[in-house]
Amino acid sequence: MLEGNWTGTSTVPSRGLYPHQWSWDSAFIAIGLRHVSPLRAQTELETLLGAQWGDGRIPHIVFNPSVPLDAYFPSPDFWRSSTAGRAAGAPRAVQTSGIVQPPVHALAAWLVHRADPGLSRARSFLPRVYPRLAAWHRYLLHRRDLGGGGLASVVHPWEQGMDNSPCWDAPLGRITPAPPRTFRRADLDHGSAEDRPTDLDYGRYVRLATDYRDSGYADAAGAGAGAGAGAGRFAVEDPAFNALLIASEHALAAIARELGAAGTARHARAERLTAALVERLWDPAEGMFFCRDVYGGGEGEGTREGEGLSGAHGTERRSPSGDRASEPRLQSGALEAEHRSQSDARAREQRSRSGAHRAERRSPGGSLIPERSVAGLLPLILPALPRDIATTLVRTAGGPHFGLGGAARLVPSYDLTGHAFDPRRYWRGPAWFNTNWLLERGLRLHGEDGRARELRAALLETADTSGFAEYVDPYTGEACGALGFSWTAALTLDLLHEPPGADQVVSRPGRDAFDTAQGAAPHGTPPDSTARHSSFGTGAKGGDRG
Repeated sequence: MLEGNWTGTSTVPSRGLYPHQWSWDSAFIAIGLRHVSPLRAQTELETLLGAQWGDGRIPHIVFNPSVPLDAYFPSPDFWRSSTAGRAAGAPRAVQTSGIVQPPVHALAAWLVHRADPGLSRARSFLPRVYPRLAAWHRYLLHRRDLGGGGLASVVHPWEQGMDNSPCWDAPLGRITPAPPRTFRRADLDHGSAEDRPTDLDYGRYVRLATDYRDSGYADAAGAGAGAGAGAGRFAVEDPAFNALLIASEHALAAIARELGAAGTARHARAERLTAALVERLWDPAEGMFFCRDVYGGGEGEGTREGEGLSGAHGTERRSPSGDRASEPRLQSGALEAEHRSQSDARAREQRSRSGAHRAERRSPGGSLIPERSVAGLLPLILPALPRDIATTLVRTAGGPHFGLGGAARLVPSYDLTGHAFDPRRYWRGPAWFNTNWLLERGLRLHGEDGRARELRAALLETADTSGFAEYVDPYTGEACGALGFSWTAALTLDLLHEPPGADQVVSRPGRDAFDTAQGAAPHGTPPDSTARHSSFGTGAKGGDRG
């Protein structure tokens, strides 16, 4: 499947419906490819990072210029990245979209490195990608903290990846849809309208993207700042998006250590972000995380008891964490940035001890969105998640709303008992392989080995019987969407390789637990440079190590 979807420099999600390179797809694809072709996995990520914008964002689509414009909408002539995105540093040589997708990339880069450390070091893979990944995280933590509580916001449903989730219905209700005559939906050429977003929702997607583009892809404007009293404003803090950011922040710490820095500042930041995730998005009564509509409710509405993160954390978000360096100086620039981050962290700790931050505390804005999505279970991938919360998430996943190990073959994208549940409609009920793969990792990380094995077996069986479908009916496993879908194939490859550390239990949060979960050597132990590979044609210059 992956060979058929390979373009020579990257992998398309599917040849028909998705003929370009997608951001988080490529990260998942690289995670699977690392087992059979570490070189091609590295190339996958390098191609994507080559389209990064100057402000640090990694665009959600990198367009293939050989594909006709009418093969996919929104096409490059809609996004106009090289002109509309000029102020944000959009690349001139390649056309991209202007929005982003979940930040799985640093986690993918670290796992790819671990698959063949010798090849990675010989190609200077980590020194070249680390500054770009650091800039990507800096963009999300600085430019996208629209709620003021430390978490990143998405400014379009497509950014969260679960495009058509019922979680977006309420905030999208404020958006005036673009008229149907102003766009043509290419997705309906490849699937049934009953399985896809409605025309009304699609019109709202187009309106949001148009307004963001016309603002020059400025994030405050993109979120609707300046619009009247809640009209036309969309900014949502999503638990899955932020959990992946935190997991990738842990991975960046591991990469920093590989490059000779301590990585302690990044681990500390990941743990602070975990605390912010719990503070802003955890609902103990419901036993799961929920999205927060940043512009939902009136002033002060929707807040929970207690206050938000301290002003010291706000200072951290404004502090530099390493500027992007030129290619010849990537490794030294990365390490200098890491040392500056550590100095900043020590200074913040001193200010915190003095109590100077107390006067700057803020309460969370917006309101939680009362829709149960699989996104609310995915913080289970975090090593520093409090044990009682992890235990509760497992119980919720196995309950009537998600049916893990019971009613459902795979965990659905949306509440089985929810008012908007549909077993086939895009992200409104079907089960997806990437979210279930993340849950399987989270179950292993928190010692739920039996549940993890059952889910792994169900994933492998369903991938096979569905023809590596894009998504499936959560009850029957019947294929939906595109067939021969790349991340389904890639994550099947990952599951077929017996996961190292499958019986690990989180004994300590942070560094050691994360490294154990990734199959890395304990902190301070030189990484093993041996790895097994099968032969796999890459199409990349120089071939692959077999």
